[in-house]
Amino acid sequence: MGRTTAGKLRSGFTTGAAAAAAAKGALLGLLAKQLPHQVKITFLTGAETEIPLKKVIVKSPKCAIATVIKDAGDDPDITHKAEIGARVTLLSTEQDQKVSISGGKGVGMVTKPGLEIPPGHPAINPGPLRMITNEIVEVLDQYNRQDRVNVEVFVPKGEKLALKTLNARLGILGGLSILGTTGIERPMSHEAYSATIEKALSVAWACGLNEVVLTTGRRSERFAQMLWPQISEEAFVQMGDFFKATLELASSQSFSSIIVVVFFGKALKMAMGTPHTHAAHSELTLNRLADWTKAESGHKKIAAIIDKANTARHAFELLKKDYSWVISLVAQKVLVRVRQFSGPKIKIRVVILDYNGQVAADSLKKYEKIK
Repeated sequence: MGRTTAGKLRSGFTTGAAAAAAAKGALLGLLAKQLPHQVKITFLTGAETEIPLKKVIVKSPKCAIATVIKDAGDDPDITHKAEIGARVTLLSTEQDQKVSISGGKGVGMVTKPGLEIPPGHPAINPGPLRMITNEIVEVLDQYNRQDRVNVEVFVPKGEKLALKTLNARLGILGGLSILGTTGIERPMSHEAYSATIEKALSVAWACGLNEVVLTTGRRSERFAQMLWPQISEEAFVQMGDFFKATLELASSQSFSSIIVVVFFGKALKMAMGTPHTHAAHSELTLNRLADWTKAESGHKKIAAIIDKANTARHAFELLKKDYSWVISLVAQKVLVRVRQFSGPKIKIRVVILDYNGQVAADSLKKYEKIK
């Protein structure tokens, strides 16, 4: 996705984008007159890029496979240089679903609740599913074909690579997750990201704004902008995982008010005082949440529910209906940590969102714990 230039790290593409490119390459292998050497794909941001294909093999008139070498850019992760493939099979037009997507060798299977994908399904997240579908539909339309298509995503060394991740702990067994929200893998170097945050805060201050809204990424930012459409766009700053560093930078800019908007998993890490909330830099401990709940209410039942949760998202889903005060408790604990990192002079508000973008807890509102 381009060469590194001075002062700027090169972005790469996600496993989801690699799978989409492989799927498109395999289908073109069946329908085009020549085997493709690369394909152009469209990220969910609308941007386009060319991705080279490692191989394209036509197995029969109705089946082909293609693979891509994943390029994570200047922020290599465990899947950097991994081979990601797709087997594309043309099906009868009598099939209801135009594009069906399954997981093959090296793609993990979800076995526990609390993830974006429910148990019993391959660990291919919604973003990659959309990208794969979009690319397949584009090729079918290009060749005026009415076929139904099955795409089987596979990762030849996925099972081995998965041993170096936390997948098994989360209940993703047998391989890797196919991830990505937009398809673009952006560098997460501390120096580069901190510089970006500092510039964003400087722009907000230069625009005469006294308040900033800090989010952890595009999704939480988009929901926050929907909650407060009256707030200037420049006020919204993505801090990523740099919790403490961003608050210290905001404090040095002398903002008078900060709103922190997060999902529950990040909020729980923040509540524990974790300076950097990336999974590789912190340990998410639901036991701590259970301990807080028990100490606050003496209610062993709720603590036991939390202890049995697979992920923070799973715990959130278990708590949000009947024990929403626990989520509010976490918001209050985040508030304490934010003040610790930003100093006492700044007005602070913490909002925890549910996974549909609705407010699940607001530090401005008092909560009543269960009796």
